[in-house]
Amino acid sequence: MNDDVVYLILALMALGLALWPAVLFLRNLLHFLPLAKQVSASNTKVTVLIPARNEAGTIAGAVEAVLASRGVDLHLVVLDDSSTDGTGEIVAGYAAKDSRVSLAHGRPLPAEWCGKQHACWQLAQQAMATRGDGADHTMVFLDADVRLAPDALERIAYRMNLTNVPLVSGFPRQETVTLLEQMLIPLMHFVLLGFLPMHRMRRSTAPAYAAGCGQLFAARADAYAQTGGHALIKASLHDGITLPRAYRQRGLMTDLFDATDIATCRMYRNAREVWYGLAKNATEGLASPTLILPVTFLLLVGQVLPLVLIGVHQVHPLEPVAIVAASLAAAIAYVPRVYSVIRFRQSLLGAILHPVSIVVLLAVQYYALARKLRGAPSVWKNRAYTPVP
Repeated sequence: MNDDVVYLILALMALGLALWPAVLFLRNLLHFLPLAKQVSASNTKVTVLIPARNEAGTIAGAVEAVLASRGVDLHLVVLDDSSTDGTGEIVAGYAAKDSRVSLAHGRPLPAEWCGKQHACWQLAQQAMATRGDGADHTMVFLDADVRLAPDALERIAYRMNLTNVPLVSGFPRQETVTLLEQMLIPLMHFVLLGFLPMHRMRRSTAPAYAAGCGQLFAARADAYAQTGGHALIKASLHDGITLPRAYRQRGLMTDLFDATDIATCRMYRNAREVWYGLAKNATEGLASPTLILPVTFLLLVGQVLPLVLIGVHQVHPLEPVAIVAASLAAAIAYVPRVYSVIRFRQSLLGAILHPVSIVVLLAVQYYALARKLRGAPSVWKNRAYTPVP
């Protein structure tokens, strides 16, 4: 087989594997929608639950945003998970001034639990003990770095009441400042919408369609009490996937929505946090031993190879069909990222660097897998966790 044939085959493969996620991404935009704006959920009990470990720099903003909420019967519980930076004292100050705020103190972390899951489970037990475990009680699990809009909880509660789905997750607008943030964080939307068929997800409780964002979950209290909630995923570092999967494994439906207009979040604040933050739970997602090879093939061939072939063409001219296919593939690969700049208010620079971002993302995945295979623990918030089998 001569070089021209090889390059043609590669170009056609690249075109096919660029087209697939781009088409699915655009189709998913018909299903991945913001919550309705004209709503009324004034009788709904909503308890916002925030696990907080050494969040002194961000917890005040989260609390103030929640307290500005309107349209629901609101209570906020923050669990101070053995913080050493004054997080608990900050929350105690709000609790002293506003009866809607409660401060909980986390119990010692059992060996078999991840800190966040243990904190969320404790929060849920307190919320259900004080406000009931009925279908009229919505519990919203929120990361401390998420900022809600004033109408967010009312719109979430309305969605829960309308659809009766026991667990939903929203994807906030991701604030990115440093270069690695801009390159990697927006890929969560690309991977979600480019590879998860949402039209099938909503017709099936199959665990294979499990997806969510750990930054923002809303759970109906009755289903949470029935299933055990976070106790089902006690060792997981990746609740965004494992909590919906646990629900679906028990025959319960889960759903997603676009939270761009009701919530913002800055996950990480520098390159080190981005790298280690994404790596800590990668082996429960793309870097799992069963997924990483097909994921690598799909991403490299569909998102990176087109530009490589265009580069090859500069020194070794390709056949017309091959260079046209490679050029089309390169353009199509950019469609989801460029569209995300508009729809999800993402970084234009990050979109321009899309092929490089894919390579760096895969490097994070292989780094995480290598650590898992060596038995190295994941470290987060000054706690070490053995990799989940």
